[in-house]
Amino acid sequence: MSTTTTVPSPRTTATETRLFPVPGDVRDIGLLLTRVLLGVILIAHGWEKLVTNGAGATGEFFDSVGVPAAQAAAVFAGVVELAGGILLVLGLLTQVVAVLVVVVMFGAYLFVHQGAGIFATNGGWELVAVIALAVAVFGLVGAGRFSLDALIARRRAAGARRTTA
Repeated sequence: MSTTTTVPSPRTTATETRLFPVPGDVRDIGLLLTRVLLGVILIAHGWEKLVTNGAGATGEFFDSVGVPAAQAAAVFAGVVELAGGILLVLGLLTQVVAVLVVVVMFGAYLFVHQGAGIFATNGGWELVAVIALAVAVFGLVGAGRFSLDALIARRRAAGARRTTA
């Protein structure tokens, strides 16, 4: 008579990678606060492009720095920042927002900030890099428990459990 023992795959076993583990509630509150602040920053930048300066003036600036299809790009960037910021605050469609914001920040880097060094005070790329990296982290790790993405995922999982039970 033989028995087999199942050994968990290293890929499915959770491994703690932090030197000082953080309780889940603290982690999720930190993700919420960071997500909301990043969202507010994006909302402010999108509002500036679309309302304060206006899409027309933003398009003229984009044209002056060589952005192709400058007027369309200005509206795209403003909408991505404004709507993406709102969605980020809500924690909704976070992965989609992350991809779109990274694209906009990469464009800002290429056309406006690349040649100005690192420091934002000199027109450098540090702010667009931090925004792109921060939103990319949310795209990779998720918006956290206190988000609409998490609520939808929990409801979807509960519905799947009901249909298989």
